Amino acid sequence: MQLQTASVSDVGGRSRNEDALGQWRQAALFASVVADGAGGHGGGDTASRIAVDTVLAELTRVAQAGVALTGPNLLRVLLRANDAIIDAQEHDSDLAQMRSTAVVLGIDEAAGLAAWAHCGDTRLYCFRRGATVVQTQDHSLVQSMIDANLLEARDVRSYPRRNVLFSALGTADDLAIAASGEPFPIADGDAFLLCTDGFWEYLDESVMIEAIGRAPTPAAWLDLMVAHLREAARPNHDNFTASAVWIGDASQTTVLRMPAG
Repeated sequence: MQLQTASVSDVGGRSRNEDALGQWRQAALFASVVADGAGGHGGGDTASRIAVDTVLAELTRVAQAGVALTGPNLLRVLLRANDAIIDAQEHDSDLAQMRSTAVVLGIDEAAGLAAWAHCGDTRLYCFRRGATVVQTQDHSLVQSMIDANLLEARDVRSYPRRNVLFSALGTADDLAIAASGEPFPIADGDAFLLCTDGFWEYLDESVMIEAIGRAPTPAAWLDLMVAHLREAARPNHDNFTASAVWIGDASQTTVLRMPAG
């Protein structure tokens, strides 16, 4: 099973990039993690880097113990990242308010299975044959309003309080981490995307899907989406980070031509 990857991280219209990302591989196991930090005095970039570094270290420990990359186990990995951020908060008062969202994707190539876990509004998508088959649900005010039928999903990106989160790593109480349940069989043509809110805010899912068919590689897919983002973004737009993971050749096996908008 062929697996192709590409990543991008950009400061956007800000002075500091508070996003972080990483990839991990051991034998037939692969993982990608993306995090988006927040907090004054450099706390955001510290929190996101702690999150990513802890996830990568925990994945190695989990693999060495022979533990499968299931959703519940990836949830435990993010819990360890939460503990690491809290520990750093307690040792530096300037970092006491730092937080980070995060999403981690794990793939067992030998078994042909994927799993994931996330906290906050950094998302994971899986596109298959021109459709969105997986989209994580944000831990955010706007998602709670959608769930309560108080807001339409199409209005999320323009809602004034779209950045209000209900959960982020670095939280001692009321932490919410979501994880995939049943094993998710992957198929040739699947295109996974992990991305921060600074990325998906300017990219409707139909744009993401349409770009797959015009891209020969995951790097080219990201390039097309970043070009669209730069055209649509405000001058002071947020940092943006994304990691693309293709199973086989998604550009050849995905049926698309979905209209944008």
